Parts: sequence; C-alpha cells; structure tokens
Amino acid sequence: LFDGVYPFYLQQRKAAVFDVSTIIVIVVFLTFACSFLLIIPGIRGWARLYWTLRVLLSLVVGVVIVAVHFTGDWETGWVTANTSYKSFSRALVNVDIGLHVGLAGVNVTLVGNPVNQLNETISYNEHFAWSFSADYDHSYSAGLEKGLPSPILYVAEKFSGQSPCSVHGQYRISGHYASAMLWVAFCTWLISNMLFSMPVPVYGGYMLLVTGAFMIFSLLSFSTVRNSLMCPIHFGTSVLHTGLGGSFWLTLAIGLLCFLAGITVVTLHYFSLDLLKTFFDLREDKVEEHQEMMTEVYVTPHFLNKEL
Repeated sequence: LFDGVYPFYLQQRKAAVFDVSTIIVIVVFLTFACSFLLIIPGIRGWARLYWTLRVLLSLVVGVVIVAVHFTGDWETGWVTANTSYKSFSRALVNVDIGLHVGLAGVNVTLVGNPVNQLNETISYNEHFAWSFSADYDHSYSAGLEKGLPSPILYVAEKFSGQSPCSVHGQYRISGHYASAMLWVAFCTWLISNMLFSMPVPVYGGYMLLVTGAFMIFSLLSFSTVRNSLMCPIHFGTSVLHTGLGGSFWLTLAIGLLCFLAGITVVTLHYFSLDLLKTFFDLREDKVEEHQEMMTEVYVTPHFLNKEL
C-alpha cells in the first residue's frame, strides 16, 4: 500500500474503440483488396469497372461484419465532472469520463482536464470483459486490487454481477446473441460470393437478403438492453448518459446496403436479365459459345461426292 491506499499504475490498457483484433481484421481485408487491384489491368472493357465495384463492395460488407465483433462503441456515453480521484481522499479532479459498451465487454475511459493533475497523469482506458470465456467480476476485483481510480471502479461496478442494477446478464446475453447472428451473416456473405460466381447470380442476391436479415437481427438482439432500466451513473450533479454508438449504426447501414443490393439483383433477374448478365460479365461467355456453335465446317468436295 502507498499512504494507506492501493498504488496506481500509469500504463494504458485496451483502447476504447480499436484494439489489435480490429486492426488485424482490417489489414487482412485490405490485403485482399490490394491483391485484387493488382489484377484489374488484366480485365478488359467495362467488365473492369463492374468487377471493381462488385469486389470492393463485397469486401466492405465482409470487413464490417467481422470487425464490429471487436469494436467497443456499440453504446457510448461521455460526461465531464468534478469528482474524487482516489479512495479515502477528498481531492477533486476535473475529468472526462467515457463509457463504451461492446459485444464482449465494456471500456471505461478517464481523461483529466488537464491530463496532469495532483502530480499524476490521468489517462486511463480500462476494459472489463463479460463474454462467456471471461469473468467480469474477477476483472472488477483485479481492478480493485490494482487501485484503479474511483470513477472507473464506480462505473464498472454498475455492470458487475453483484450490482443492484442487474444489467450484467442482459448485456452479456444480448451481446452473445448479437455476435452469433453476425457470424451467421458472415457465413451467408461467403455463400453469396460463391453463388455470384455461378451462371445464375439471382441466388447470390437471395443470400445477400439473408445476410442483411441476420445483421438486422443482431441489431435487434443488442437493442433489447435499451428496454431495461439503467441505473443512473452520477458524478456529483453530472449524469453519464449513453446512446447507440458508431458500430451499431455502421452495422445498420451495411445491413440496409445488403438489402438494397439483394433486391436490385433479384429485380434485374426478373425484369432486365441482359443487364444483370452484363454486370456479372456473363454475356461474353454466351457469345463465345454461340460463335463456337455457328462456326462454318469445310468439307473436301472429293469426299462429299464419294459419299453421295
């Protein structure tokens, strides 16, 4: 102990929005995109533009479906308050307190205004996981032992299993099912890409509709926690309010994009099949087959007369 309280550590931990897993996912999909850009010059005519549009849009959908599993801004909130910094101390600090809720846990951010106060650097990003492979209460107890600042522990305590707020189970279950729905959407996205490479792209359009549907289901699963009563998080006269974050709205936008693309493909299949085949570069194969069937056959007149 240091002067009767737990010592504080200065290093930052997990980032509030991006972490290593998110960066890895983005790098992998960027590698796929760059690899495709290298072969674009080998595609002729308007097919080059069509292939570029299709592949880049598909990669955008894929990277969003995977990346939002690891982001921490499905629900966010910020508040500026004058609050105590250490336990058993009456010293007050002016800080920005942020709450970032993800599918697998919660991040609590604490940044001082200014950063250096009370001869310390106030800049923390703490992650508390609640996935089925993690123990949230253990992480919270570890934070107590390490002597995290009081505002972080106060916010984290609201989401613990022993808290009277009783929101731990709701966030944990809703995040689990939202993640499961997104992984199903990722599988249907892979199937849609396979079907689009076949001569009948309308089935790929149907799978895009299924992909968009599962993404919407994941949003509905997560949004169910908004219907439960949330304990107020007070810091003096200030209250920390939360709202749906960037990952939620990004997933909604990509889900609607999948619906739009799927409906467009299905509509073109029934009302403008030639345009659909042109966009998927299928008419050229038909023309070549037609040319092979119409090829003239030359027969030597000697053998023709002999046969007659």
